[in-house]
Amino acid sequence: MPEADEVDEEEEMPLSLRLSIADTLTLGNATCGFMAVYFTTTGILIPHLTGNDESAGMARHSAATAVILMLCAAVFDLFDGLVARKLRSSPMGAELDNLSDLISFGLAPAYFVLVYGMVADDAHQRMAALGAIVVLLAVVLRLARFSCVTMKDGMFQGMPSPFGALTVVSIVLLELPFVATLLAILGTAWLMVSRVEYPKPRGRLAGAMLAWIVLSMGLLAAWAFDAPSGQLLLQTGCALQLVMGAVIPLFATARRVNNFRDNRREARAAQLP
Repeated sequence: MPEADEVDEEEEMPLSLRLSIADTLTLGNATCGFMAVYFTTTGILIPHLTGNDESAGMARHSAATAVILMLCAAVFDLFDGLVARKLRSSPMGAELDNLSDLISFGLAPAYFVLVYGMVADDAHQRMAALGAIVVLLAVVLRLARFSCVTMKDGMFQGMPSPFGALTVVSIVLLELPFVATLLAILGTAWLMVSRVEYPKPRGRLAGAMLAWIVLSMGLLAAWAFDAPSGQLLLQTGCALQLVMGAVIPLFATARRVNNFRDNRREARAAQLP
């Protein structure tokens, strides 16, 4: 009997290799990111390279599918953190999360920008490739810094990578002039590695983020299936995404300025006799 117990202990999977429920959601995040790259390649890039004249509808459907998959990745990323806090996370949970985020919110949007530079009429391929590299490196640096820097509870330093990825693809889908598109993409990349504070999606904010993602999926579906005013709805949703990306840092900066003023007033009041 003791020998049987020893065999069972040897065959038992090490604790570090056991996947929790949160880890499974994280792997769903990585899968969505990979499939977004797949649909961007097969539905947009390959028809363009092969000169398929009937690829316009396919490109629209594939672009919408790729972005919806990135949105699904954001949902998985939102819930894996919530589940990990409620239940438990495996010892490799943090590493899995960073690697999955790199695929879904680094590689997938950067590749989307790269393909945009190859298929858009007014785009410059090399400049678009440069923008894609900047987006990818910004996410790499952001995730590395997230693992090393301890922030105060409830706040992120820099634009979160899911929010940054969705902002990048929103810029592309707006179909602005190429120079404006590239500058907006570079500005988003800068925000991801900046020191601007962003609130973590918890409680009501997490519910609002989930509702926004569902609404975005509906707008993309309406555009993909050429619904009435689908293009206008998509552009409205993308514009709102950009507005949020610009407004949140302003609110964060205003809050920091107000906190600084309050601290100075308290310091002056403490010095008075």
